[in-house]
Amino acid sequence: MKQEILLKRNLPRDLFLHLLAIVTLYWSAIAFVTLMWQYINYLWPDAMRCEGCYQNYSEPMRFAVASLIIAFPVFILVSWYLNKIYRKEAVVRESKIRKWLIYLTLFIASIIIIVDLITVINTFLGGEITLKFILKALSIILVAGLVFGYYLNDVKKETPTHLAKPFAIITSIIIFISVVGAFFIIGSPATARLLQLDQQRVDDLASIQMQIVNYWQRKEGLPDSLSQLKDPISSYIVPNDPQTGKPYEYIVKNAENLVFELCADFSMSGSSQYDKARPMTFSTAGSLDSWQHGAGRTCFERTIDKQLYPLLNKTK
Repeated sequence: MKQEILLKRNLPRDLFLHLLAIVTLYWSAIAFVTLMWQYINYLWPDAMRCEGCYQNYSEPMRFAVASLIIAFPVFILVSWYLNKIYRKEAVVRESKIRKWLIYLTLFIASIIIIVDLITVINTFLGGEITLKFILKALSIILVAGLVFGYYLNDVKKETPTHLAKPFAIITSIIIFISVVGAFFIIGSPATARLLQLDQQRVDDLASIQMQIVNYWQRKEGLPDSLSQLKDPISSYIVPNDPQTGKPYEYIVKNAENLVFELCADFSMSGSSQYDKARPMTFSTAGSLDSWQHGAGRTCFERTIDKQLYPLLNKTK
C-alpha cells in the first residue's frame, strides 16, 4: 500500500524524467548522425557537384554541435538521476511509463535499422553504391544498433545495468572528440562572425552589381557614383560595409565599353571552406561568379555584355 501511494505521488516526476531522458536521447542520436554525415561530406566531397557549387557543411555541423553540447549532457544527467532513484525506489524502475518508452525506443531503433538495410541493399542492386553512401548507412546502423542493444539489455534486468557507466563514459569521449574535431571545420565563433560579414559583403556587391546593370539598361550608361543607384520608388538603398559602415568602392574603368570595378575590404580569405560552402551568384555576363577573394581589399572587374543586357527603352 505504501509503495502504491509513493508511486502515485511521484508519477508526474517519473513521467517528466523518463520523457526527458528519451527525448534528449533521440535528439543526441540524430545530432550525432548529422555530425557524422557532415564529416563524410567534408572528407569525401560529392564528385557530381561542380567545383564551388553549394555544399553546406557549416550550418548542419553548427546545429549538430550545439545540440550535442546541450542535449547529450542533459541525457547523461537525467539517466544518472534516474538510476539513483531506481536504487532507492525499485518500483519506479518497474513502472509502465518507463517500459512503454523503452519498448517504443526499441521499436524505433528496429525500424531505422531495417529501413537502412533495405536502402543499402536496394542501392547496391541498382549499382549506385559508393563509399560515401556506405559510411552514411553504417553511421545510422551503428547509432541505432548501440541504442537498441543497450536498452534491450537494460529492460531485461530488474536492477540498473552495469553497462550504464561504461556506456556513458565511452559515448561521452566519442562525442567530445567529434565536437572538438568539428571546430576545425566550422571554426570558432569569432571566425564564424567574420565569415558572415564577408558573406554579407559578397551579397551587397552582387546587389549593387545588378543595380548597375539595371541603370545601364534604363539610362544607357554607367552611373558616375553609387549614390545615383538610390531609388526611392523601389526603396533601393545602396548598402554599406556591414562592419565599418563605409561605402563600397566603385570605379568606372571604361565607360564606353561598360567596364567597372566593385571593391570591398574582406576579413578573411575566400578560399576558406566557408567560401566553398556557399552558393555562387550570377555575373553580368550570365556566367557563374565565384566571388573569390583574399583577406583585405579585393576588387572585382565586371563588363556588361550589351547583347545579353540590351537597353529596355531602345526602339526597333
